[in-house]
Amino acid sequence: METIRLVFVDWVVIAVYFVFVLSIGYYLKRFTKSDEDFFLAGRKNSSWVAGLAFLSANMGALELLGMTGNTFKYGMYVAHFYWIGAIPAMLFLAIYMMPFYYSSRIKSIPGYLKLRFDEKTRVLNAFSFAFMTLLVSGINLYAMALVLHTFLGWNWDVSMWASAATVAAYVTLSGLMSAIFTEIVQFFLIWFGLFLVVILGIVEIGSIQEIFARVPDSFNTLWSTSADPTQNGMMVTWGGIVLGLGFVLSFGYWTTDFLVVQRAFSAKDLRSARMTPIIASFFKMALPFIVVLGGLIALVLSKDAGSGFQLLQDGGSVNYDSALPMLIARYYPNGLIGLGITALLAGFMAGQAGNISAFNTVWTYDIYKSVLNKNATSDHLLWMGRVATIVGIILSVFTAYWAKSMPTIMDYMQAIFSWVNAPLFATMLLGMFVKWITPNGAFWGLLVGMVSSFTMWLGVRFGWIAESFITMSDVASDMAANFWRAWWAWVICFGVTIIISAFTKKKPDSELVGLVKGLTEEAETKDVKYYQKPEFYAIISVIVLIILNIYFW
Repeated sequence: METIRLVFVDWVVIAVYFVFVLSIGYYLKRFTKSDEDFFLAGRKNSSWVAGLAFLSANMGALELLGMTGNTFKYGMYVAHFYWIGAIPAMLFLAIYMMPFYYSSRIKSIPGYLKLRFDEKTRVLNAFSFAFMTLLVSGINLYAMALVLHTFLGWNWDVSMWASAATVAAYVTLSGLMSAIFTEIVQFFLIWFGLFLVVILGIVEIGSIQEIFARVPDSFNTLWSTSADPTQNGMMVTWGGIVLGLGFVLSFGYWTTDFLVVQRAFSAKDLRSARMTPIIASFFKMALPFIVVLGGLIALVLSKDAGSGFQLLQDGGSVNYDSALPMLIARYYPNGLIGLGITALLAGFMAGQAGNISAFNTVWTYDIYKSVLNKNATSDHLLWMGRVATIVGIILSVFTAYWAKSMPTIMDYMQAIFSWVNAPLFATMLLGMFVKWITPNGAFWGLLVGMVSSFTMWLGVRFGWIAESFITMSDVASDMAANFWRAWWAWVICFGVTIIISAFTKKKPDSELVGLVKGLTEEAETKDVKYYQKPEFYAIISVIVLIILNIYFW
């Protein structure tokens, strides 16, 4: 493919963005005086600041390239990731789990596991989360390099190291504080930079109705074909969607993944922390207008021989992740394409910064201070956090090569989540709502759950077991296997945890106050007006979710 020729204005837009991001990090460094400032932004943010950062940290390569490419591959079913696969979990986090997290003043999710269970469960989760975060971080680096290579013709390796150096610079300077502020800027930049792509696609094709009319029938519905896996693009039944994605993967990510939950921890009070995922839920429901509709537009154009539109070919196979970059190349003229490229880079850097800020927190508190240097001072932890940022970025470069070898980054991402987040959600759910779950039960249940999930993934990948054995269906896609594998990992962890807890020593109630339902003081809301309660806005979010699912049934 020919590279896009950028004019002077394009280069100015890209350069201004990079200078601005680095300047934010440098400016905020003066306010980063303690480890809490670096890792939790001083717990001073409003619900809107934390809410936009909460979503922006999730709007990395997965949201932009991955979801658009997956829509090209699977159709409208990708909207499930935004609706049934996100909103219920985000609201559950806000209403039921945030009081446990915020009230205990923990600095990370493994920190909660230490208080609720014991040190070994904390360390197990910390190591698995750190490993997962580095893999996901590599995805963002790969995706950013793909865009720079596609548009500018830059060397793949040079592109990746340049983007890694930029993220390392501004996160190292002021940690989560600079990550959150740049994520908010990136949130609006992504919307303004990519919204026009979809508008121009609708104008070219004629209307949204025309887009849906020109894609295969199996690609233009949300639920009506879910009874028969052969009738939808993802080749999955409603059971896989509801149990695997809607329950296990969704709740496992949005309620236990420290990458996003860390943003809520930065809120100034409990109400702001609870409102953080609720505010983010409304924007999350709107994102399919860019990524899902964009993927359908790319699909329609690719089937029109006269359009001249096609995705990139990589080693003889279609690179689905190139759908959004190719749409930008098609619609944006010189002078505006710099904005489109900057919007994509902003998304990748938001995801990258989110992963690295989560990694340096878990490494510093839950591995380094917990295992290696228990007497570390606040100043020393601040120094270690900055060192961990640099090391994390370097390791992410190497994991980017693995991401590059995967069919689509979205399939790869969901596989990673099924290894770590799916069994962890079972552990967290039992820990928060069942007081007799024991430390040994939690540890062995979590370990067996993670090992079983990874073993199932290896078994399918190398042909040791049939994919149909996991999905309970004669036909299945990689994504369907991810959904069902997550469900089985959750079930295994849930069952093993309960069985072992029945025969091992539980912690006394006095040590579980503030950590378990029934032993935690409920949030006081009786004197608060109904429209100021988080529950009120959560109900509105649920109503919007139901309307969207019925409309696109």
